[in-house]
Amino acid sequence: MIFEAIILGIVQGLGEFLPISSSGHLILTEWATGWKGELINNLTFDVALHAGTLIAVLWYFWRDWLHFGEAVMNVLRGKAAEHEARLVAYIVIATIPAGVIGVKYEHVVETVFRNPLLVAGALVAGSVIMWLADRYSSKERRLASMTLGHALFVGIAQALALAPGISRSGVTISAGLAAGYRREDAARFSFLLSTPVIAGAAVFKLRHISLHSSDAAVGFVLGTLSSAVVGYLSIRFLIRYLERHSLGIFVWYRLVLAAGVLLLWGVRYTG
Repeated sequence: MIFEAIILGIVQGLGEFLPISSSGHLILTEWATGWKGELINNLTFDVALHAGTLIAVLWYFWRDWLHFGEAVMNVLRGKAAEHEARLVAYIVIATIPAGVIGVKYEHVVETVFRNPLLVAGALVAGSVIMWLADRYSSKERRLASMTLGHALFVGIAQALALAPGISRSGVTISAGLAAGYRREDAARFSFLLSTPVIAGAAVFKLRHISLHSSDAAVGFVLGTLSSAVVGYLSIRFLIRYLERHSLGIFVWYRLVLAAGVLLLWGVRYTG
């Protein structure tokens, strides 16, 4: 269980923030390895993974959220709204589409879309979206110039990422690029926008938490820690990487992974 908890935490930490899809990779990991242990499809462990990635994004952006809090307090004191305060409002509004659709269709997504072939198809579709957005974006706008319309556009895109394989970060960064923002600014807004969504997912599933044994508690802690550390490193890496590079490496990785899934599926079920 210890090995499985660490591996799944690493997969979550990488996939949640790199544009490769955490849910898709968790499904494919289960399918490829044949793991049917206590942690796979365990709602308690799912909370641990979300808690870890929430810690990661709060850890990396703690200064931003501190500035946001100060800006909101200034508005409440009657001062003019700075762009930080407006950005907080935009994040709240842009979170609504994913929150509504997530609550309504969570069960459908977690059952119907667990097929590896559907994940492979979503990986390809997400790759096309990422390539087009990166190829044709003007990449001129900065986060300080974010508008409500653009924030809502990214928020609607985030709602579409509920399908495993699409990638929440991938589709929101692509939406930011499509709106003309620089790669690193699109990524920053994507990660800031992920904070309430990840927190909401963790809180929504808290009612299912059940640490009925010492092994379950150890798995919970290890899953949280590994996803938090790897998630933090993933955020740090991607923002710095996108300052100088395109999304191309992730597009190719997703396509190669999809091809690998199709090949393994063919060997298993038609060989």
